[in-house]
Amino acid sequence: MSKPVLAGLAIGLIFMSSFTGQCYGQLQVGFYEGKCSGKNVEAIVGGVIAGWIKKDPTIVAALLRMQFHDCFVNGCDASILLDGSNSEKTAFPNLSVRGFDIIDAAKAAVEAVCPGVVSCADIIVMATRDAVSLYHR
Repeated sequence: MSKPVLAGLAIGLIFMSSFTGQCYGQLQVGFYEGKCSGKNVEAIVGGVIAGWIKKDPTIVAALLRMQFHDCFVNGCDASILLDGSNSEKTAFPNLSVRGFDIIDAAKAAVEAVCPGVVSCADIIVMATRDAVSLYHR
C-alpha cells in the first residue's frame, strides 16, 4: 500500500470515527506525561512499534485496520481486543484483523513501568499513530 493511500486511510478513519458515537474525551499528545513516575508512555509504545515495523512493514496497514474496526462499532473502546465466542474479535468482519500481538507487546511494556494507568484503547491509538507516522517518513 502506498504512503499517500495509507495517509488517506488514516484521515478517513479519523473522519469516520467522529460519526460512530459520542466522544467524552479528546486525544492529546502527552496526556500521560507526569502520570507514570516520569516514564514516557508514548516513547515506550513508539519503541515497541518501531521494532515491529522494522520486522514487518505491513503491520502499519494492519494496525490502521484494527483501529478502524475497533472504533466503527461503539467508538474507540478497545473492545476488539476482548476474547470470547461472542466478542468483536471473533465477529466475521474482524476474523482477518491482525496486530493483536503488537498491541499486547506494547501494553506489556507500558504495564511493566506504569501498571494500571494507560488504557488499551489509548495503546491502540498511540500504536496506530506511531505506525503511520513511522511508515510515512
